[in-house]
Amino acid sequence: MQRNIKQLISQMTLEEKASLCSGLSFWRTKGIERLGIPSIVLTDGPHGLRKQKEGADHLGLNESVPATCFPSAAGLACSWDRNLIEKVGVALGEECQAEDVAILLGPGANIKRSPLCGRNFEYFTEDPYLSSELAASHINGVQSQGVGTSLKHFAANNQEHRRMSVDSVVDERTLREIYLASFEGAVKKAQPWTVMSAYNMVNGTYASENEYLLTTILKEEWGLEGFVVSDWGAVDNRVNGLAAGLELEMPPTGGLSDQQIVEAIKNGQVSEEKLDQAVERLLKVIFKAVDNKNKNAVYDIENHHLLAREVASESMVLLKNEDYILPLKKEGTIAVIGAFAKSPRYQGGGSSHINPTKLDNIFEEIEKSAGSDSKVIYAQGYDLNSDDIDNQLVQEAREAASQSSVTVIFVGLPDRYESEGYDREHLRIPENQSRLIEAVAERQKNLVVVLSNGAPIEMPWIDRVKGLLEGYLGGQALGGAIADLLFGDTNPSGKLAETFPVRLKDNPSFLNFPGEGDNVEYKEGLFVGYRYYDTKEVKPLFPFGYGLSYTNFEYSNLSLSKKEMKDTETLTVSVNVKNIGQAAGKEIVQLYVRDIDSSVIRPEKELKGFDKVFLQPGEEKTVTFELNKRAFAYYNVSLKDWHVESGEYEILIGKSSQEIVAKGIINVVSTVQVRKVFTQNTPMGDMMADPIAGPIIMNFLSSLGQSMGAPQSDNEQSDMINAMMKYMPLRAFVSFSSGAFNYDMLNELLLHLNQASQNKDLTSKVN
Repeated sequence: MQRNIKQLISQMTLEEKASLCSGLSFWRTKGIERLGIPSIVLTDGPHGLRKQKEGADHLGLNESVPATCFPSAAGLACSWDRNLIEKVGVALGEECQAEDVAILLGPGANIKRSPLCGRNFEYFTEDPYLSSELAASHINGVQSQGVGTSLKHFAANNQEHRRMSVDSVVDERTLREIYLASFEGAVKKAQPWTVMSAYNMVNGTYASENEYLLTTILKEEWGLEGFVVSDWGAVDNRVNGLAAGLELEMPPTGGLSDQQIVEAIKNGQVSEEKLDQAVERLLKVIFKAVDNKNKNAVYDIENHHLLAREVASESMVLLKNEDYILPLKKEGTIAVIGAFAKSPRYQGGGSSHINPTKLDNIFEEIEKSAGSDSKVIYAQGYDLNSDDIDNQLVQEAREAASQSSVTVIFVGLPDRYESEGYDREHLRIPENQSRLIEAVAERQKNLVVVLSNGAPIEMPWIDRVKGLLEGYLGGQALGGAIADLLFGDTNPSGKLAETFPVRLKDNPSFLNFPGEGDNVEYKEGLFVGYRYYDTKEVKPLFPFGYGLSYTNFEYSNLSLSKKEMKDTETLTVSVNVKNIGQAAGKEIVQLYVRDIDSSVIRPEKELKGFDKVFLQPGEEKTVTFELNKRAFAYYNVSLKDWHVESGEYEILIGKSSQEIVAKGIINVVSTVQVRKVFTQNTPMGDMMADPIAGPIIMNFLSSLGQSMGAPQSDNEQSDMINAMMKYMPLRAFVSFSSGAFNYDMLNELLLHLNQASQNKDLTSKVN
């Protein structure tokens, strides 16, 4: 339906316009009945719908309507499958339509800076490119059903500790390349109807009133068409928030914020035009939701459960398979040990907690898959509600393992170990679970461990087990998915979307997480996740992008469409992948780019492309990537733009960030030349390295040496002098030349140098 929204706004009173900028209730926007403006529902759930039946809370304390619980984002990301995540989005959109929900609050695109963040289960990855690609797929899926999304939490919300007051202090380049890039691609590619501002401050200003983030970057640079909604209770100053670009405050404050807006406009603190712009953005989304409402919407509960099973099996990661212990044979006695096998941990806690339509019992699903030729026995092993070791439970587990030909132990992190609202303090699983693994390993060498956890853990027991399956938080159908993978009915195809460190102190944020008081400094800069481990050559427990299969893949014929390109052009990269094993399977092909010789600090390599390909035994396919300027660029703070340095770049094809199987080289020519402005404080080495200034400076040094009658020096003295001169500012020659070089000559030389570089395009001051 066509509406004249500006005309509609002109009919509103100031008070009515202000009222639209906060909610009617905990989950509803306000409407204006006389003008036909309806109220719409927003509700939680990146991986499932959490619409509460009655009452209102933000942490999942009140019961919500039944909905499909898909794997959380930490697991979904390990599928590396854009199409699959879009299918999940479509299913979520269908369920929202059936429950009259207009906007689903998600996905979460925050970067995993530390494995301790209590909400990491709700975020995709440590890599901004992978995060933005998967978030875009999620958004496209949901919004294809006429339901909006809310990309969150914008920005630099990377911990739960003091999250409502902490100041995330991040340098501009790191902010752009890591923490904002995680959102940028999703906004530009998928246009979420809303973006949710974070609780925390970013460089001294609350995210909900940060004009640089909400207006300059999000709306003006990236082109967000929708509106910004606060995280629930995140608003510090409502008037400042409106001025900065925050359209909707949630939950409402009983009219107090509305009145503050009215008074601010009356006294000239904020223009009414600014309020009109906010209301226009709100109404466009509200009416979009109304126009796309499917009044007879229903969804197939069983089909969505089957989709959840497919997604879980595609997302789980086989981390170890010594002696090919997996897949399990459907014969003999199989011991299943661990309370998680009958009381599964399938989702995270807090605002994303879903009331599932049904829930698999892992033990029962294993019994079904094992078939009639197998006997499956069970032992509890540990108490889920305690970390204390129960020797009787351990002994029962040891006896069960002794009776089996193979034992599968289910361990991980209980609900109380990770949740919204607080961060973890360590990477260990409960002591009673670790002790169980060690005790059972003494009786049974054919030992497989299945993990249920939302983030990495330390594994001091890993050498005692032959098989290891990372299940993450697998959603309501995790039992069937785990059984499918253990018995080989499905071939594992997930790969880690985050690095697993050997120990917590190996993590790059270790010394600066969660900060001191209300201040956390991101001192590791760009070196987050694999960018740190690969550059520093710190061996992780499992690297980013790692995952095993029941088959093997071979790579060949890496091809680059050109040997040289301008940064305005695109590069086509292709590589052949062949299944050389005996089972059908999927391989995740990863493309990384390395700047071979950069003048700025850069990681060893960065992910710039990925694809998941299905191959029958013996089948070969060609995987193709298109790389543009951003694949080679870094954020140049002086230019306030993305910049590519001219030079050679390595194209790396990998099975993980640390297993590179093919390499190629492309020479990229920058079309944006950085004009250097030389000052009296510019080091001599910088001038000599410049192609234009270098010859001028060499002539200057030669003539200066002759005028001073400089004596010949031996090689050792010459090396010392050259080393000193490299970082000597030009002005120092006035002091050291005994009058042969004065300030008039200095200024004349600088004028000559800067005139010589006038043909360059942009200015970057060199000091």
